[in-house]
Amino acid sequence: MERTYISDVRAKVGEVINVRGFVENFRNSKAMAFIVLKDITGKLQVTIEKEKHPEMCDALETLTEDSVISVTGTLIENEYVKMGGIELLPDELFVESIAAALPIVRKDIPATKKKQAVERSSIDQRIDYRWIDLRTDENQLMFKVQTAFVNALRAFLLERDFIEIHTPKLIGAASESGSEVFEVKYFDRNAYLAQSPQFYKQMAMASGFEKIFEVGPVFRAEKSYTNKHTTEFTGFDLEFSYIDSFRDVMKIEEELLTYALKVVKEKYGDEIKELFGTEVVVPTTPFPVVTLADLYKGLEEDYGYTVPDSEKGDLTTDAERLSYDWTMKHFGHEFLFVTDYSAEKRAFYHMRDEKGVPQGYDLIWRGTEITTGAQREHRFDVLKAQTDEKGLTEDVKFYLEFFKYGCPPHGGFGLGVDRLTMLLLGLHIKDAMFIFRGPNRLNP
Repeated sequence: MERTYISDVRAKVGEVINVRGFVENFRNSKAMAFIVLKDITGKLQVTIEKEKHPEMCDALETLTEDSVISVTGTLIENEYVKMGGIELLPDELFVESIAAALPIVRKDIPATKKKQAVERSSIDQRIDYRWIDLRTDENQLMFKVQTAFVNALRAFLLERDFIEIHTPKLIGAASESGSEVFEVKYFDRNAYLAQSPQFYKQMAMASGFEKIFEVGPVFRAEKSYTNKHTTEFTGFDLEFSYIDSFRDVMKIEEELLTYALKVVKEKYGDEIKELFGTEVVVPTTPFPVVTLADLYKGLEEDYGYTVPDSEKGDLTTDAERLSYDWTMKHFGHEFLFVTDYSAEKRAFYHMRDEKGVPQGYDLIWRGTEITTGAQREHRFDVLKAQTDEKGLTEDVKFYLEFFKYGCPPHGGFGLGVDRLTMLLLGLHIKDAMFIFRGPNRLNP
């Protein structure tokens, strides 16, 4: 019999159906057995009268929580069933897989009169058994939300005739300055795992593609142990040509994120509120914009926060965090564009104005940086001078070739899909990834 997903059973009351999934809860008494069956779409109560089905008793004695079963029976209405007022009365029950005792506790278990409370396993213990941890309602909703988010980002760009590309992740030179790279053995020489698709996005501009995006893995060999850093993540990058200013890049990013958050709120906003206690806020446009210097001035005036002059060319982690309260206070907004960083703190490929100020920005969401965007330097002679200044000319010789034979003005940015998920749902980065990778984590 063809399987019915639990989300579709309501329309089949009175019919014989087949459902399959994990045993989320199991109560086995002398005369009755009650199973809460869970699949990726929902949950259903299965009720078994043992006297009517003695052939099922042996299977029920072996059944454990998280076992996988297939059940065929009649779906009926029952007002006493809390789970939607319907239940399945099985004629057949087949045990697909018996689960051993679980090695982790996925959620805090409150105390009862008979049992003490059980504390949830640590995140690192849960990652050791991530495939078990991912069975929770929260984790499965998280990846449904992430799917909707990324699909909305993609749909927004496809509607505007962007082309999706897939760039190499094994490269011959580091793809950005200022970050460590993973070096790998590549036959008789060394290669690197790409820190971003930056060089190849710009090659696409020189190829006349005009508007491109990519969703793919990104690698950063940084020994950071924060709640937002990881050594491998999924990046959502875009680049487009014939811009007049980096503000054109800011405009498309704010429109892109506003569109995607609206889609997520409409589809999953209520469930996110219920399971994560977080409101999905659809921002208004335009997003507020402030120079780095003015942000530091504002943080000092409002919170007494100061940094040495030597650090004022970049945004410190503490200033980034404080910027959320400051932005909400002055603009009533969760997002903030910060511009006018110092040239020494920006990548060599950022265009600079006549005063040497990089023509780019960071985008901060809920006190965390999610994007560095910019207009790129497309003029070969200027770009070469900037690589000379950084001492990178030999390392990026192949990249400079992209600009010798004509290249339009262009710009772009990259978003971390996992960090977006983390901020949207109010999580730690380890919780927000399918499987986390960090300096001390290469398994499972």
